Amino acid sequence: MKALSQCRAVRRIPSPTAAPSCSYMTTPSCMSPWRQTAAWLSSRPTYPDSLAEPEYRDDVADASRRRSGTGVYHGERIRMQQPPSQRVRHYKRRPIYVAATKQHVGKTTTSLALMSGLSKRFEKVGFIKPVGQQHVPVEVPVDPTGENDAMRTIRVDKDVCLVREHFQLTHCPYPSMSPCLIGSGYTKQFIDGDIQLHTQLDDIVKAFREIDDASDVVLCEGTGHAGVGSVVGASNAKVASMLGADMILVANGGLGSTFDELELNRVLCEHHGVNIGGVIINKVKLDKYEQTQEYMSKAFQNMWGVPLLGCIPDRPYLGCPALADLERLFNTTMVSGRCHRFRHYKIADLNLVTTSLGRFLENLREKPSRTLYICHVSRDDIILGFLGEYARRRRHGQPFEAALLVSGRKDKYDVSPEVMDMITDPALSDVPILIARHTTHHALELINNMTPKLNIHDTGRVETAVKHYEPYINFDLILDRTSVRQTEDEQ
Repeated sequence: MKALSQCRAVRRIPSPTAAPSCSYMTTPSCMSPWRQTAAWLSSRPTYPDSLAEPEYRDDVADASRRRSGTGVYHGERIRMQQPPSQRVRHYKRRPIYVAATKQHVGKTTTSLALMSGLSKRFEKVGFIKPVGQQHVPVEVPVDPTGENDAMRTIRVDKDVCLVREHFQLTHCPYPSMSPCLIGSGYTKQFIDGDIQLHTQLDDIVKAFREIDDASDVVLCEGTGHAGVGSVVGASNAKVASMLGADMILVANGGLGSTFDELELNRVLCEHHGVNIGGVIINKVKLDKYEQTQEYMSKAFQNMWGVPLLGCIPDRPYLGCPALADLERLFNTTMVSGRCHRFRHYKIADLNLVTTSLGRFLENLREKPSRTLYICHVSRDDIILGFLGEYARRRRHGQPFEAALLVSGRKDKYDVSPEVMDMITDPALSDVPILIARHTTHHALELINNMTPKLNIHDTGRVETAVKHYEPYINFDLILDRTSVRQTEDEQ
């Protein structure tokens, strides 16, 4: 038994180009996706020596430290490529994989802050989102060598577009930063066998290698919690294990419930042999900050042997929607005032107008200047009063930052042509007004339930988020936890 315990299975990253005789590649294409996934997990494919790709071998000593409960990294992998006589020694950091406990906990914001901090410490930081969902179109060269100026359109995860453009990651090609997109119908295609497991995983590995070869360190952003993607055999935990990455888990502020959510993700990571590099807690209430930092640090260290890498206080502004967010929410465009699309408004200051015109004008002058008002499309008096108050303040050189959302059910109510003429008058072109084809109740419900997302165009919020998050993250500890490993590559 002792001999068996030391004969750890060798996990090799599958070649994206060669056609090796590994077990999962020889699986019949008619095999159900579930059996394909099981075959992938159980077989740990190996290659003939002539086609050998870099190996990632679990360190037996680290495994024994894991069993001893010391919390030391339990999935360290030693990369080996050519025979010893043809190897040169150098150092390469393990990739960092960011996953969250659920949606809307600030994973992308955390990734931006990590990219910013790492960029100050390394010349080239790579970024990849192995499995994405929401995607946007981007233009890429038809010929990557640059000999041909022709461009083509591909779709990549929206966070990939944000990170690449914000940090100018010209060394990372778009196709390799977003190798797998799970869009509408993808899961059904996978279950039906139209998408093969090995093809999907090969694409991820090939893309990661390209980013890794061009970078000093690579940050991988997951999609949701550690288990997202399991139905197609590509969960965050599994992909992180396949790439030899250390996991950083992100959760919202709290104590008991936060730890419980993190525990579910930790167990899945452990199942796949993924090291937890640490935890970052987001959106911590100011009055609970010291308590959260103290007790979560103790809990993680005592129970998991991992550190709290960051404890970030809440910044309400980051959760305030911009008018551009409302455009996307209601699938509409501003009828006027488009120059103010990235002006943000507090949901708490949302004001539904049900009063008389006189009372509305009184509120306009008494309430905070940057207030979002909602009225029904039938309230011509409120719309005209809003336009009139804007004109009055402009004459007196006074600021006017209010916005008006006009709601009304589609095909039943509409703004009268006369009122629309006034809204679109060139003299009033910078008054922020939107029209939502929903009932007032539904419009309010959608706004209250929305979670604004960072995007490439809202540069102000992106920069504010990075500046707020970055100082609260312990980068020295992160780099220590993802320490340099000696590697050997071909001369």
